[in-house]
Amino acid sequence: TVYMQTPAKLLVLSCCAPCSCAALKKLSQDGVDVTVLFYNPNIYPAAEYEKRRDEQKRLCERLGVKFAELPYEPDVWDACVKGLENEPERGKRCSACFYLRLKKAAEYARQHKFDAFASVLGVSPYKDLKQVNEAARRAWMVTGKPYVAVNWRKGGLEELRRALIKELNLYQQEYCGCKYSIWKKNDEKMA
Repeated sequence: TVYMQTPAKLLVLSCCAPCSCAALKKLSQDGVDVTVLFYNPNIYPAAEYEKRRDEQKRLCERLGVKFAELPYEPDVWDACVKGLENEPERGKRCSACFYLRLKKAAEYARQHKFDAFASVLGVSPYKDLKQVNEAARRAWMVTGKPYVAVNWRKGGLEELRRALIKELNLYQQEYCGCKYSIWKKNDEKMA
């Protein structure tokens, strides 16, 4: 089950500016009171985290969207995925990572009186939207804060996303964010 109507006050968990740009522009145009939450303890290394965070802030300023950041906690993320280091992309490690971040977003949404929360974690073609939505459903069940499940790749949003990335010259990374995805990417380049 998903929360279907667009709420008046929505928290959106974002991994990066390129994944969030079209969603944020559409939500803003639709009159939604939207705040981006940047909670990404999975991003490695710290310099990459800072680069993605700063680009997300720049996008939010440009679109007139509020921005909130939770502490960078790579140790919390490492503990969350311990034992799952060798899982493939879209495997159990990604499910654990999504759940950690979405649960934190749901808790933040509850504490700060948002109507619901959403995410753009499933925008990347490297990620499985069903896997993201399942982790979000679990977070909803635990926290009681409704999740708005939207496929931000449909309805012209993928085309808008590509256009905004180009127009705003957004920094685009070449890997999901975690150290295991960057190591896999580097292994593929050397093969």
